[in-house]
Amino acid sequence: MVFQNYALYPQMTVAQNLGFALELARLGKNDIKQKVAAAAASLGLEPLLGRYPRQLSGGQRQRVAMGRAIVRDPKVFLFDEPLSNLDAKLRVQVRGEIKELQRRLKTTTIYVTHDQVEAMTMGDKIVVLNGGRVEQIGAPLDLYDRPTNRFVATFLGSPAMNLIEGKIDGGTSRLVLPDGHSAAIGSTPAAWTGRKILFGIRPEAVRLDSEAGLPCVVSLIEPTGSETHLVAHAGQTEIVAVLKERMRIHEGDAVKLSFDTAQTHFFDPDSGQRLEAR
Repeated sequence: MVFQNYALYPQMTVAQNLGFALELARLGKNDIKQKVAAAAASLGLEPLLGRYPRQLSGGQRQRVAMGRAIVRDPKVFLFDEPLSNLDAKLRVQVRGEIKELQRRLKTTTIYVTHDQVEAMTMGDKIVVLNGGRVEQIGAPLDLYDRPTNRFVATFLGSPAMNLIEGKIDGGTSRLVLPDGHSAAIGSTPAAWTGRKILFGIRPEAVRLDSEAGLPCVVSLIEPTGSETHLVAHAGQTEIVAVLKERMRIHEGDAVKLSFDTAQTHFFDPDSGQRLEAR
C-alpha cells in the first residue's frame, strides 16, 4: 500500500526503509540486498540509498514509499491518493513514473483519487463512487463520452459539462430555454416534444456562431495560452465554452453560441439518469 502520507521511518536511510519489511519477514541479507537494489533501480533511487527522508524532496519520498511496496512483490498495489502532497509540476512527473512502473511490473493496481485528471490519464478502468455507491464503471473515454447520469457527467471533465434546463421543441429539434431563447440540439425522438430535459454539452463542443447561435452575454474570459475559457449567460443560464483560437472578446460583449450536435447528452431533470436520443 502507498498512501498520501509517505510514512517513512525518519531514523532510517532510504535503503533501510526499503528493506525493513523484508527484515521483518526474516529474508536473508543477500535476498534483501538484491530486492532493494532492484526496486531502487526501477525507481531511480540508487544515488539516494544512503540518505535519510529529511534529505529528500517530496517526489523522492513518494518514490521510496512506492519502493517499499515493490520489494514485497505484491499481487495487487493499492495507491491511496499518493500525489496529493505534491505540487502541480511534481504531480505530473510522478504520475508518469507510476504509470510507467505499472506498465513494467504488470501488477494489478487500485488507485484511489479525487483528481479526475489522474483517473483519466492513469486508469484502464474507472469506478466512479458517490457517497459509497458505484455510479458507473468503464474505460476512461467511455465514461467521458457516455456518462450514465448527471453526477458522472459533471465529475469527469474540466471545466465540467454544461447542464442546461429547457424544453424540447420537436418540430425544430431545438432546446427552448426558460427565457424563450432556443438553440439547435440535433434530432430528438418525436415523443420528447414539449418534454422538460436536462441538456448536456461539454465546453469544448460549444462554438462561437455569428449567425444562428444562442444569444449570450460574456461574463468572464480566461485565456490559458493554448485555449480561451469563456463564460457567458443566456438569461439566467450559464454556459462555459473552451475555444482553441484566441479571441478578441471582452466581458460584457454580446456573442452567439452554438452546440456541436454530434456531442450532445440528455438527462432526466428529476432522476438525473441518462436518456438516449438515438
